Amino acid sequence: MDLNSDLAEGFGRWELGDDDALLGVVTSANVACGFHAGDPGVIRRACARAAAGNVSVGAQVGYRDLAGFGRRFIDVPPRELTDEVLYQLAALDGLARVEGTAVRYVKPHGALYNAIVRHEEQAAAVVEAVTAYDPRLAVLGLPGSSFLSRAAEAGLTTYREAFADRAYTPEGTLVSRREPGAVLHDPELIARRCLRIAGGEPIEAIDGSEITVAADSICVHGDSPGAVAIAETVRDRLRDAGIDLAPFAAGGAR
Repeated sequence: MDLNSDLAEGFGRWELGDDDALLGVVTSANVACGFHAGDPGVIRRACARAAAGNVSVGAQVGYRDLAGFGRRFIDVPPRELTDEVLYQLAALDGLARVEGTAVRYVKPHGALYNAIVRHEEQAAAVVEAVTAYDPRLAVLGLPGSSFLSRAAEAGLTTYREAFADRAYTPEGTLVSRREPGAVLHDPELIARRCLRIAGGEPIEAIDGSEITVAADSICVHGDSPGAVAIAETVRDRLRDAGIDLAPFAAGGAR
């Protein structure tokens, strides 16, 4: 099982999350690319620390929405979205290469991630950007999403993601952050859910029903309060259960 987190989300004098601590726990880092968060210095430092710790670097591409932290849907025309994803990929990969690593996978962020679960045109636009930049890149997304389906059709390697600290709808999508109970905070409760996910067992959806979330990687949000404690607890409980943690997209700089 892979354990990932969203990193490099500070900007200028505003700090968000503890990248150093999380990079000592996770096996994959979803690094912001400057559109929803992150500045060149923050991004480069995250790449350097990931390289030093053998943590796989992924591009967390998103809408151009610093003010909204990329959590607002934007009706971007497909060609424009493809170009913007390409721009983000190239920028992050350049900084990563300077630090002796490279982008290994792509995971959309926030509203874009949720949109391309069903939004066919935007899903296709993101896939087009990835294949144009480097078809060897893997993609990480929600199981059953249009994004993963289109990526597989395009010949990309796909991986399924589950969220440690987010509530699910009965349909297997994420509960909106505007809804009560959408974000989980108890490290032990979260870790028990992750053990069930890793074992292929059902978890409880927001309405009390049971759903099964197939996953190759589990995400702990780096900007959540207590993110480090949550990530450490999840890591420790998985290891205690005999589950090996390793990046799904590993390798040195190309």
